[in-house]
Amino acid sequence: MTTSYLWTPAAVRSLPIRGRAERLPINRIFCVGRNYHAHAVEMGKPVDKSQQRPFYFTKSPQALVDSGATVAYPPQTGNYHHEMELVLVVGKPGFRVKQEDAHTIIYGYACGLDMTRRDLQLVARDQGKPWDLAKDIEQGAICSEVVPMEGVVLEHGAIELSVDGVTKQKSDIDKLIWNIREIIADLSQFYHLEPGDLIYTGTPDGVGPVVSGQRLEGRIEGVGEITLQVGPAA
Repeated sequence: MTTSYLWTPAAVRSLPIRGRAERLPINRIFCVGRNYHAHAVEMGKPVDKSQQRPFYFTKSPQALVDSGATVAYPPQTGNYHHEMELVLVVGKPGFRVKQEDAHTIIYGYACGLDMTRRDLQLVARDQGKPWDLAKDIEQGAICSEVVPMEGVVLEHGAIELSVDGVTKQKSDIDKLIWNIREIIADLSQFYHLEPGDLIYTGTPDGVGPVVSGQRLEGRIEGVGEITLQVGPAA
């Protein structure tokens, strides 16, 4: 029996895969908050790993945009920030995954930009409100092609971002507070992770505002590159 809908359902969001003709269908987008010490400090919220565990927020798959796109400067903000991140791509189901088994559900990695309405985020944070309007932004989750690395746990690699050719963020993924194994093990306590789930693993320090007309270029050693053009206001 064919199912009929009141209107046409939204298209499946997907990403290109290096070396393959097929695209990778996206299921969910998870993001790890404050996962580099220097960034936590610059946000005024230092992290004590011995007393805390990772925290997460989500972005809608509909927010996903391929690297190389031009996106509109979003409404209701005057402080739109870049956040360069390593993106982990889940390739197999996983629930209550042990750290030592984390590699078994990894399909690969990508470069990501977690774009943020910083002014809205800070107000929400200080008032104890959710971050949805600050983080789950239309065209606010940019991602490069996926690089297949099944079973590989990345432990180091330079990560950096420039705006109009000026370096703004520069670090190494070995400075993640919670590493890849720890993130998978922790997040899988709350969710049945599924193929196509993306995990944006956190951003280094150096986040800052962008304006219409600027070009963002990022790279992660061993993974790839990402670009974004900021267009006129929506």
